[in-house]
Amino acid sequence: MPVTDAERPWFVYLLICKGNRLYAGISPDLAARLALHRAGKGARFTRAFPPLRLIAVQAHPSRSAASVAEARLKKLRRPAKLLWAAHHSAVLAGFAL
Repeated sequence: MPVTDAERPWFVYLLICKGNRLYAGISPDLAARLALHRAGKGARFTRAFPPLRLIAVQAHPSRSAASVAEARLKKLRRPAKLLWAAHHSAVLAGFAL
């Protein structure tokens, strides 16, 4: 049975990009979104600073929950973002940049 949009998890993710910059985003299809970033067709930021490595992923039950988590993550300073990444890096096995 196919997964409906309402049942599909949304992911908050954190990338290390060129120049050692961090980029946070959300997506329901993380593999496709990472492919867009790699191809230079993702966010304006990742076109200017191409992603080097996916360092963390966190699943959420809805877009709304993922957006709230992303906003919280983006407000953090770099050391706190890296600490967040250290706690959310275990699920990276299925995703490659």
